[in-house]
Amino acid sequence: MNVEQLVKIVNGTVLTLDVALTRDIKGGCGADLMSDVLASIQPEAVLLTGLCNIQVVRTAQMADVRAIVFVRGKIPAPETVDLAAQEGIPLITSPFGTFELCGRLYRAGLKSFETEIPSENNV
Repeated sequence: MNVEQLVKIVNGTVLTLDVALTRDIKGGCGADLMSDVLASIQPEAVLLTGLCNIQVVRTAQMADVRAIVFVRGKIPAPETVDLAAQEGIPLITSPFGTFELCGRLYRAGLKSFETEIPSENNV
C-alpha cells in the first residue's frame, strides 16, 4: 500500500502538506519508546505512535520509516512538522487509538514489521 491509501484507512489528516504520498509502505510498527522502534522496526514501515516530539522524526530518519501516524488525534509541534517536511516524511494524525489502527492496517493487508527482540525470559 502507499501512504495515500494508508491515510484513507486510518481516517487520517496529513500534516506535512508538501510531502509526496506515493511512497510504498510494506509493514507497520506501533511504539511510543523510540529505543523500541530502533531495536525492532524494519525499513519501509509506517510508525504508529502517541509520542509527538521531534525525536520521532529523527528516529524515523535513522530507521527508514516511510510515514508516521500520530494516534488519538495528537498533533506535534510546528518544528516537528517542519523537520518531517524537510526530510520528506509524511506526518498523519488519526482519531483512532493504536490498537484500532493496528487492526485496521493488518486487516488491509499490512504486515507487522516488528522483529522479535530476544530476552532472557524467552528461553
